[in-house]
Amino acid sequence: NRELTIRCNGLDTEWGADDIAAAGAASPSAVVIPKVDTVEQVDAVSAQLDAAGASADTKIWPMIETPTAMFNVRSIAAHPRVAVLVMGTNDLAKELRSPIVAGRHPLVPHLATALLAAREAGKVILDGVYNDVKNAEGFAAECAQGREMGFDGKTLIHPAQLDVTNIAFSPSDEEIDLARRQI
Repeated sequence: NRELTIRCNGLDTEWGADDIAAAGAASPSAVVIPKVDTVEQVDAVSAQLDAAGASADTKIWPMIETPTAMFNVRSIAAHPRVAVLVMGTNDLAKELRSPIVAGRHPLVPHLATALLAAREAGKVILDGVYNDVKNAEGFAAECAQGREMGFDGKTLIHPAQLDVTNIAFSPSDEEIDLARRQI
């Protein structure tokens, strides 16, 4: 029960259009597109997928990682072919000229804005990656923060991060018990 997604190069690169065409021909569950700034870019990806013969069920997972994307995140999230928003926290921090620090206080308002847009549109949203793969305690803290904020999951850069993420974003025994009692 896994979805296959293909991450393409950005639309602004020389490989972006070819990547989208190749991905579209493969008809994955979704394509992940970096540096999506506008809903018009989502429209362009959708048209390229259609031209490549992608299934109508192939969704788009735009990466939200620039100030422009933050200002347009509501319209991006509302696009009918968008299924998931993916936070690009590394690039967003770079664009904002802010350091990546424990607790992510420079990014919290922007993460919250994207969360609001995702919830308004009824879409899934994934928290960005955690870079220090050797810092298990820091990673667990960031997963807990993401869950507390309302993220549905987290993007990962190392297999060692899987178990901690699954624990953090799975319902607790208490939440399962409450759901059973409510049913």
